[in-house]
Amino acid sequence: MLQTCSKLILRHSKPRLLLNLHSITKTLTTASSSRDEYFAVIHHVSNIVRRDFYLERTLNKLRITVTPELVFRVLRACSNNPTESLRFFNWARTHPSYSPTSLEFEQIVTTLARANTYQSMWALIRQVTLHHRSLCHNKLFHGAYALVRRMLRKGLRPDKTTYAVLVNAWCSNGKLREAKLFLEEMSEKGFNPPVRGRDLLVEGLLNAGYVESAKGMVRNMIKQGSVPDVGTFNAVVETVSKEDVQFCVGLYHEVCALGMAPDVNTYKILVPAVSKSGMVDEAFRLLNNFIEDGHKPFPSLYAPVIKALCRRGQFDDAFCFFGDMKAKAHPPNRPLYTMLITMCGRAGKFVEAANYIFEMTEMGLVPISRCFDMVTDGLKNCGKHDLARRVQELEVSIRGV
Repeated sequence: MLQTCSKLILRHSKPRLLLNLHSITKTLTTASSSRDEYFAVIHHVSNIVRRDFYLERTLNKLRITVTPELVFRVLRACSNNPTESLRFFNWARTHPSYSPTSLEFEQIVTTLARANTYQSMWALIRQVTLHHRSLCHNKLFHGAYALVRRMLRKGLRPDKTTYAVLVNAWCSNGKLREAKLFLEEMSEKGFNPPVRGRDLLVEGLLNAGYVESAKGMVRNMIKQGSVPDVGTFNAVVETVSKEDVQFCVGLYHEVCALGMAPDVNTYKILVPAVSKSGMVDEAFRLLNNFIEDGHKPFPSLYAPVIKALCRRGQFDDAFCFFGDMKAKAHPPNRPLYTMLITMCGRAGKFVEAANYIFEMTEMGLVPISRCFDMVTDGLKNCGKHDLARRVQELEVSIRGV
């Protein structure tokens, strides 16, 4: 009975078994043939890249779909031909359907480095940075992060710009925790950015518009006795000084007490802001610190102080300070004289304004027409006709009208 049943099962299942074996064999053969065709295409393209002088024209005639895997395999096959590999990579990037990944960048950079073509290599690395910035701009953080990690594996140290792009993008999207973890991971691996991680976070918060959070982080750094980077401090002051100058002044004194050495940009930001807010005494104090640091004041630095004094009606102090700056600082320029003449004219001090017109012409600076008209009309109205005539004659001699 059992033998009969087994014979029936074998008899009925044998055709089906043979059919299944035939279909499996056919599938494997089809897969193998398609894979062979794929690698044949890669081999054909690699030969074109290696041997064809007009490789771009020949590749354009081929109806192939440019994919990241195809580009990577061709680049790896042509690793001994750096110039041709770079030409092929640039040709592939012209296709709108192709977006290069970090794998292809890594392969082409390695090929160029082995061939000692460093100029092309660094140009390509700068393109990698731009690609990294575009990934962050489109909120593809995982791709940008993977690109940075691949750079680290190849021994390429990212600069501050590369770090800042990713940190700024995270901060602008409220991902402060991810930015902190990224900087901590980079620090643990020994790839520290040129400035400390918290400085980058502060700049990222400022760029994202989180001014109060940035101020709080700087405050915490100072309480812990940590001195921020000068560039970070300048970025904070430049942003906050538009709304809270008093905070910036207090912050300046605190970081200086901790040992931070302000640079020229620090004073270029603070002195005009402090002068505009009417804190003239503090502006003088900052200028004295600037001179004590061994710097020579320039017109755009002491002009806001003069303007602040004129606005407060302290013209005698302004004139005296201007005389000191002419002797100790860089010579005044045309915008400074124009501002001083305008302030004198608004206050009715036309004689002083006329003297500054004569003074600036002696220095070879030409006053603007508005200054001539304002001073001439003012002198005539106050009865100084002789001085007004001299100013008119000076204008005629200069302009020839």
